[in-house]
Amino acid sequence: MSYEKFVRKVSPYVPGEQPKDRNIIKINTNECPYPPAPKVTELIENMKYEDLRLYPDPEAATLVDALSKYYKVPTDQIFVGVGSDDVLAMAYLTFFNSDKPILFPDITYSFYDVWAELYRVPYKQIPLRDDFTIDFDDYMPENNPNSGIIIANPNAPVGIYEPVSKIEKVIAANPDSVVIVDEAYIDFGGESALPLIDKYENLLVVQTFSKSRAMAGMRIGFAFGSKKLIGYLRDVKFSFNSYTMNRPTLVLGVAAVEDDKYFKDTCAKIIATRERVKKQLTELGFTFPDSKSNFIFAKHSTVSGNDIFEELKKRGIYVRHWNADRISDYLRISIGTDEEMDKLIEALVEIVG
Repeated sequence: MSYEKFVRKVSPYVPGEQPKDRNIIKINTNECPYPPAPKVTELIENMKYEDLRLYPDPEAATLVDALSKYYKVPTDQIFVGVGSDDVLAMAYLTFFNSDKPILFPDITYSFYDVWAELYRVPYKQIPLRDDFTIDFDDYMPENNPNSGIIIANPNAPVGIYEPVSKIEKVIAANPDSVVIVDEAYIDFGGESALPLIDKYENLLVVQTFSKSRAMAGMRIGFAFGSKKLIGYLRDVKFSFNSYTMNRPTLVLGVAAVEDDKYFKDTCAKIIATRERVKKQLTELGFTFPDSKSNFIFAKHSTVSGNDIFEELKKRGIYVRHWNADRISDYLRISIGTDEEMDKLIEALVEIVG
């Protein structure tokens, strides 16, 4: 067909498999294994459904105010979107408009190159070291001239957290580029780069409700940055879609932010389970980078990643596996409940024992 020459063709992002069977142990997409805060459930049960006929607040003011109070950041330095994916996509559209490439690791969140292809942004994937850590010298402008940088910290799918001091050197060395620090997993270990936003106008810190706040199904993401940076983001967002955040999401998002004790208790439980499972995996012959996320990126000493993946699937346990260079023998195992992880270990004993 002649019209096809005008079609924007891309290879889309492939999310983790979403099995329909509720009896599956689903530890393949880094979802929180625990429910949202109790207040969220209460509000859902008592929601004023007649309000759904009304448009939501385009400014998402109630949610922005809640985030402002919790993180002690002015409201004009906060941007919210439909999950951190939406926030990051808006950042691409806003900040990456140059012939110079943007930089990000070769092993990282696999949506980064998809957005680059979608928005026709030139990019360069910088190889991680053999131990999957970042060589920050590669992000110095004298070594790799660029128009933007994205660093996931902790990095997915490997789970490694890099000290903020190393990231700050990259931000300081690239004043002409926007540096995005994607902190989807920061609540499971490590220090956020958030305090740096008042020091560096070119820094955007992105986080999400999907992991630690157990609200992947509500799609809430947010970003912190300088007033100027957030202003540019807002201009593009309102040129794209005024009403991105729906009314229930705004109400429930505020409730999730306000229950700080539940949030911290949930993170602590996931961290405790992660550390226990690390020891059990080591005893079974697995090796992995030290994870500060809600998943473990593990490789067995003798059994291939694909074989383990298929055998687990036969037993109703879903983990994530990529047939990709450098990582084909690794499995990304999300941290589930203690009961789910016990069943995983039992299955692995059968498979690799």
